[in-house]
Amino acid sequence: MLQSDLIEKCRANDRKAQVTLYNKYSNGMYYVALRFLKDPFEAEEAMQEGFIKAFMKLHQFTGDVTFGAWLKRIVINKSIDMLKAKKMNMVAINEQVMATVDDQEDWSVADSVTIDEVKGAIEKLPEKYKYAVMLFLIEGYDHKEISEILDITPVASRTLVHRGKKQLQEQLKHLRDGTGY
Repeated sequence: MLQSDLIEKCRANDRKAQVTLYNKYSNGMYYVALRFLKDPFEAEEAMQEGFIKAFMKLHQFTGDVTFGAWLKRIVINKSIDMLKAKKMNMVAINEQVMATVDDQEDWSVADSVTIDEVKGAIEKLPEKYKYAVMLFLIEGYDHKEISEILDITPVASRTLVHRGKKQLQEQLKHLRDGTGY
């Protein structure tokens, strides 16, 4: 069955189609939520609530992006909402002192550094950088999308990602031939 047919059946509240769509995406969405929430039970809850919201709002899915990308955004937003509900304090940023940075020129780590090492280093970042860097490097969102997800300006997103990547480089530089350079 084509995905577009499956989505149309879901729009018509076909429970079998909804289960099929859920089974297709649930594992991936669980791991997306887990990267943010770090707790398997909370990740499952965010994933479940993300699906519920997606099925309720399926009429808003236009097909401009893949269904998976649309659902991923919902699950990420739900995960961030859950973090905010837990009173995770994000440090306010004074946007007047921020400068725009060029993303292409501020990131270099040794080729031998693995994605797991980068993810581990991201976990050690201060909260104010962690989620922006995760959304940028791991999830692949651009600054406009990050600003919408985190409810900040695109300039704040660029600055958070830039500063977070600089801290990541510092954490990862010891992996470069063991010399730190």
